[in-house]
Order: sequence, then structure tokens, then C-alpha cells
Amino acid sequence: MRLLVSSVVSMLAATGAVAADAHYTLDPAKSTLEYQFTQAGALNKGKFTKYTVTLDVAADAPSKLDVVVEMASLDTGDKERDDTLKTADLFSVAKFPQSHFTSTQITKTANGYDAAGKLTIRGVTKDVHVPFTFSAANGSLIGKVSLKRLDYGVGQGDWKATDQVGNDVAVTYALHLVAH
Repeated sequence: MRLLVSSVVSMLAATGAVAADAHYTLDPAKSTLEYQFTQAGALNKGKFTKYTVTLDVAADAPSKLDVVVEMASLDTGDKERDDTLKTADLFSVAKFPQSHFTSTQITKTANGYDAAGKLTIRGVTKDVHVPFTFSAANGSLIGKVSLKRLDYGVGQGDWKATDQVGNDVAVTYALHLVAH
């Protein structure tokens, strides 16, 4: 009987009627992790070029999301600004080379999913909610989250003021994940 049930579940999983558990990893060549911020009243954009993402799916729903970003890979298209962002007063990449998000719970929402978890930037860990949509059919994980840079200590000394660099940072992600 157990063999019959196992065979039926395997057959249903193969047809898509029941999803098998899966572990997804990032295809970096087909993915983007970008951010927007205001500086001197103008909207500025940047991206990270080195990061890892893993997503576990169980019972046809995302169950665990983990993201690690190499902070030195930031790129705004302006070397002087990038070098400034890497200093001790901002991201302090020499002391804090990575930022990390790990989910503690993922729930289904009307628009997709919400990953509640811990985000650590510059050694400061905060609870955050990361909304996203996910399609197992094409491996896409897409979303946007808003963060306050000062909540994470990104802005020491003169950079603590928000008159030149705004506190709000919008992070958008269009990730392509591959099942294993």
C-alpha cells in the first residue's frame, strides 16, 4: 500500500497536480537587485552585482528565503559616489562586507507572498517584511521593498542628515531561480 501511495504522489507531482519539494538557487546572469534613493533632490539608482539567493518550496508554496549581498559590489554608475558609499560613514564595507536577509515565515497574500524575517545591514538586524511574487513555472521571484537607511546605521557623521541624501531606499528585485 505504501508503495502504491508513493507512486501516486510521484505521478501527481510529475504532472504538476501536487508540487514536489524543491530548492532553488539564483541564476545571476538573468537577475537584478537594484535600489533607488534621493541625493540632492534627484532620484538616483544603483545595483548590486554579487549576491546569492536560495528559496525552498514545500507543498507548492515558498517556505524559506535567504539572500546574501556582497556590499562591495554596489554600482551606481559613478565611481566617486560608489567609493563614498563604501566608507565607514555609510555601508562600511571593510567592516561589514555582507548584508543578509533570512525569512522566519512566508505567508500567502492576495498579491503573492510575504517573507517575514531578519535583515542585517552594517551589523544592525531588524525585522522586515519582503513582499514578492513567485512562479515555479519560470523560476521568477519579483518584488519591491522600502527601507530606511538610518534604521541600519547607513549614515554616520555628516551623512546622518537627510537634507542631501534621503532616508528612504526602494529595493527592487527581479530574480531568476533554478530548481535543484
